[in-house]
Amino acid sequence: IEYRGSVRPFVHFNAKHDAEFLHKAMKGIGTDEDAILMVLTARSNDQRQQIKAAYKKAYGKDLVSALKSELGGLFEALIVALMTPPVLYDATLLHKALKGAGTDDQVLIEILASRTGDEIKDISKVYKKEFGGKLEKDISSDTGGSYGRLLVILLQVCALPLQDLYAAGEEKFGTDEEKFITILGNRSSEHLQKVFDAYKKISGSDIEDIIKGETTGNLEDLLLAVVKCVRNVPGFFAESLYQSMRRAGTDDDTLMRIMVSRSEVDMLDIRANFKKMYGQSLYTAIQEDTAGDYQKALLYLCGGKD
Repeated sequence: IEYRGSVRPFVHFNAKHDAEFLHKAMKGIGTDEDAILMVLTARSNDQRQQIKAAYKKAYGKDLVSALKSELGGLFEALIVALMTPPVLYDATLLHKALKGAGTDDQVLIEILASRTGDEIKDISKVYKKEFGGKLEKDISSDTGGSYGRLLVILLQVCALPLQDLYAAGEEKFGTDEEKFITILGNRSSEHLQKVFDAYKKISGSDIEDIIKGETTGNLEDLLLAVVKCVRNVPGFFAESLYQSMRRAGTDDDTLMRIMVSRSEVDMLDIRANFKKMYGQSLYTAIQEDTAGDYQKALLYLCGGKD
């Protein structure tokens, strides 16, 4: 398959050399932020893990702790995110979303609607190993109703038996949340795409409109996210990025989360979708909305202007 990430493995990679370079950048008075971001945004996550190991071996210290003590604010948060292995990053985001007062539903929805079945399996494993609890149990105890049930179904990753949509008819299907949940919990995109097309033929409506008309709140958000991801995952992320930068004040959590987690997956497609949907390049949007080293690092992750 053609590689669609914006960050590629660095060709002439030498972990020991990079570790030395970073050590120099942090030594003495003042930190060379530029040097740090130039190296870390130009390496794949796998290479960053190798640099971390080489740093530990050469200096007996944890590279992430060293970086944290030298950096601050959004730039620090972004660099720490880049240094985290992708599955652990997702597991940590979910743990943070569930822990403490209130639930960060946006994070739960984004991750569970967009990740592949295999990714979800790995995330659940790492979650248990790192945080001692079962992801499914933590989600169940933190969320309720049809919304909570659908989240748990998305975790199951098994293909559920599809109800026969033709028999459902619009009224039945429209208001029957259970049916919605069973249908959308089946993760096979090609299958669901066909279901949506068939549904449109029968009812004359897009499934999105039915969801908007029949559900509210978190359940509506989750159902729409699942449908959007079935139709077009990069489009889903392009829209989320657009929303994160269109408010008074940037939603940096979302901006950072997507730029980091999609940089080696489908950033090129997200950029193409962004341009098509909003008539401006993602690069320019980030430029207008952020500043400093944080901005520079995000632009490197974006990888170019469209």
